[in-house]
Order: sequence, then C-alpha cells, then structure tokens
Amino acid sequence: MVGKAAQAGPAGPRAVLVGAPGAGKTTVGTRLAQRWGVEFRDTDADVETELGRSVADIFIEFGEEYFRAAESRAVAAALAEHRGIVALGGGAVLDAATRALLVGHRVVYLEVGVSDAVRRVGLARDRPLLVEGPRARLAALLKARQSLYAQVAAVVVDTAGREPEEVADLVAAALAELPALPASSAVTNSAQ
Repeated sequence: MVGKAAQAGPAGPRAVLVGAPGAGKTTVGTRLAQRWGVEFRDTDADVETELGRSVADIFIEFGEEYFRAAESRAVAAALAEHRGIVALGGGAVLDAATRALLVGHRVVYLEVGVSDAVRRVGLARDRPLLVEGPRARLAALLKARQSLYAQVAAVVVDTAGREPEEVADLVAAALAELPALPASSAVTNSAQ
C-alpha cells in the first residue's frame, strides 16, 4: 500500500535516498521503486552514462573534483526530471548547492554503521574512495558526512542489522507519516 506521502508530487521524486557507501541506497531504492511501480534512478549511474566511464575510472583519470562537478549536475537533473526513486552517491551531500536543492524533497537518510557498511561493500574495487583500507576510510567518511546526511533528511532510517525488505518497509511507513511538503521546506522525522 502506498500512503499519501509516498505519492509523487507535481515536482520531484517520491523519495531521494542518501547515505554512506554500503547503506543500501540502490538495493532499498530498487525495492521501493518496484513496490510503487515507479522507476529507480541512481545518480552515480547517470554520471557514468554521461562520461562513458565507471566512477572509479573517472576518479583515476580526472580526479574527485571533476567527478563531483558531474555528480552535482546529475543530482540537479534527477531532482528536476525524475518522479520515481532517486539514490544519490554517498558524497553528493558534500556540495552545498546539492544540499540546497534537496530542501523540500522527501529525503531519506539510510543510516549505516561501519561494520554493516564494510560487510556490504566488501573490497570496494568499484568505490574509489574505499580502495585502500575500506574500514578506516568508511569510518572517516561516516564521521565527516553524518551531519550532512542528517541535515538534508526528512526521514532517518537506521539500517543496522536489517534486511533490505525491512528497511524498505520502514522507509515506506516513515514517508507515509510525513505531511505534504511544500516546495520550500523539509520536515525532520526519525523512523528507527
């Protein structure tokens, strides 16, 4: 069942998922999209399509700054064009312009701890910021980004020890609880 809050608005996606690598944005986003009969869009995939290279190759060949600029464009396009579920790359919230664009959207922060994130990303060959020392890098990323994820979130869902279907259930329930969001504000809520 889809609650009123999960219905697509006249402008923007039904939900925007943010969180660290290994939080489950793609897995949970795909499940929500299937459940609601909408399309799933991953902004990292959009960047790869635009540049014709993997995220890892973009980092190696052009550097992080180049990738972040492409990522910012991809996020802006997805927020403006897509009406389904959007998953942002883990570092998208580092950009102040992206954080500003997220205001008024149904942003869900999928919170993940270091142990779960490491277990989920494995050796992280396709995650350029985690190639060397994934556990230490993830811990540092989580610490640096946690407040930014929380800042943009209308809903926070703790994924610790939960299967993707359970997380999707929690996200759907939390979104259904939200009042209609005006285009210029966000509501803070926690579903844990």
